[in-house]
Amino acid sequence: MSAAIEMHAVDKAFRRQRVLADMSLKVEQGQTFAFLGRNGAGKTTTIRMLLGLLQRDAGAISVLGIDPAEDPLAIRARTGYLAEDQEMYGWMRVDEIIRFVAPFYGTWDHDLALKYVREFELPLAQKIKTLSKGQTVRLGLVLALAHRPELVILDDPALGLDPVMRRQFNRDLITHLQGEGRTVFYSSHLLYEVEPVADVVAILDGGRVVRQTDTETLRRDVKQFVLSSSALAAVRDDLAMLDLQHANDEAAVTVENAGAATALLGREGLEHRVVDLNLDEIFAAYVSGTIDQASAAPPSLAAVGEEEG
Repeated sequence: MSAAIEMHAVDKAFRRQRVLADMSLKVEQGQTFAFLGRNGAGKTTTIRMLLGLLQRDAGAISVLGIDPAEDPLAIRARTGYLAEDQEMYGWMRVDEIIRFVAPFYGTWDHDLALKYVREFELPLAQKIKTLSKGQTVRLGLVLALAHRPELVILDDPALGLDPVMRRQFNRDLITHLQGEGRTVFYSSHLLYEVEPVADVVAILDGGRVVRQTDTETLRRDVKQFVLSSSALAAVRDDLAMLDLQHANDEAAVTVENAGAATALLGREGLEHRVVDLNLDEIFAAYVSGTIDQASAAPPSLAAVGEEEG
């Protein structure tokens, strides 16, 4: 089975600003793939290239076996796309925009669209401009899914929703996409949202993917170790460090080789505490971690003892 998305050594620059630099990733069919990066990291630029809306400067891209630079319309016919700033005709009613969009897709399933409308509790006769933000997002999901796409691309779609609506959106995502075996490419910077639904995570920083793996492996490999500064000095050259902070005589070091670090500290007989990290903390270590000798205690250090105690 071929991959749903492949990017190899892709570069993209706007004038003198290089947005993507030698970026590579791979999304297998049927995966829910979380594409994580800070605002401005290049997530939307990547998506626009996947859809053939923007040309790459170098490298290779394949979406559903098609080069988007050669046949973007074929990709869009087989892809559902929901953006953060999805724009719809506000003067149309919900039922009108469904009928308006349908002819653009040869595989449009009107019965499926109405099924989603009922399940998402959308008012067919209501004008789009009067819908709430949550209703607008769910309507966008109807329009993205009713032609039964093989690939669904979501570009920060839950941004701007309140926490209850975000949780409901992810519930809808799980029910209607993962349950049907669809491939989902979910771009976000709200890490706690994608953690429960993602099979694979890719972290974008500095214009390239700095880590791609399944979520369980990521949580297993990336952990924080708290130990004395003297103990760290004895082993730091053998640790794959992402972040290091000092507080008095203690060091909190986040590594991406937790298994090897545990074995090393055990062999050396060095006392330490291990702190499990959530996806948000792991992401922060990759994109904003520092290897400094700072003397100020980070806020999280004070809580380490409580977690382990």
